[in-house]
Amino acid sequence: MSDLVTLAEIEAAARRLLGVAVRTPLIRYPGEPLWIKPESLQPIGAFKIRGAYAAMTSDVLGGARPSGVVAHSSGNHAQAVAYAARELGVRAVLVIPHDAPDVKVRECVRLGAEVVLVDPTMEARTETAERLARAHGYDLIAPFDDRRVIAGQGTVGLEIMTDAPEAGVVLVPVGGGGLLAGTAVAVKSLGRGTRVVGVEPALAADARDSFLLGRPVAWDVKDTRRTVADALRVDRVGNIPFQHIAEYVDDIVTVTEEEIRETMRLLAVRTRLVAEPAGAVAAAAFLFHREELPPGDAVAVLSGGNVDPDLFFSPS
Repeated sequence: MSDLVTLAEIEAAARRLLGVAVRTPLIRYPGEPLWIKPESLQPIGAFKIRGAYAAMTSDVLGGARPSGVVAHSSGNHAQAVAYAARELGVRAVLVIPHDAPDVKVRECVRLGAEVVLVDPTMEARTETAERLARAHGYDLIAPFDDRRVIAGQGTVGLEIMTDAPEAGVVLVPVGGGGLLAGTAVAVKSLGRGTRVVGVEPALAADARDSFLLGRPVAWDVKDTRRTVADALRVDRVGNIPFQHIAEYVDDIVTVTEEEIRETMRLLAVRTRLVAEPAGAVAAAAFLFHREELPPGDAVAVLSGGNVDPDLFFSPS
């Protein structure tokens, strides 16, 4: 247990995030016992600002601000690091898969970051980021395999338990696992029997397989690339997040591509919220797989809204 992020670390991250991250509300999904946590309302359109800024202002850095940071990401974490770096006045170098949505890459450049495009594999991303960090002497801000980042993402769960302490289940998208790990710590530390369930695409279900087997399992990158949920195409859940998932998470379920797309449409029409594909998976689990979930009111984390306009307005 000593290796796991604590509630105190999450609460400390929440204090550092005051005035930076939006304290997102819970929005009721009409006609259903479902509340949506819209992290799409964050300054960079996704929850990732919480972990990035928390890591870059952590006491782990000894109180000294780095001259620069390096991060690898499929898009949302990169945007968060770019935004936080601009706020803190440090340089950001971002390693991004070449097939990431253009809307995310353009935003990173607009925020003043240097972008390095690489092959869409976790190996290419991590090796390039680590090499650049060493070469420049910059701090590496990992997207999920970092205690500081997990503590920042855990502030999502902190807010949920403040606003909906009697929720029966909290549904959380899972890619690398940082958001699920941090949220689960907060919910299980503060909730009264609230269950935590991770959700991912059936076409990129490495976290589900890892959960069932009790160890991290990798999927081939060509398989994870099939899902429209680009932010969840991570081929393997992180080691540090998995320790938390094994300790705190109750289940992981999957949703189909059709369910993801339909949920994006339903969220826009019924709640006026824009969700990117990854941001829609948690609500999709409730709307299409309620029989697989624990009973009671549910909170679904809408993790991001940075959807490619062509995809959002596409009929299929």
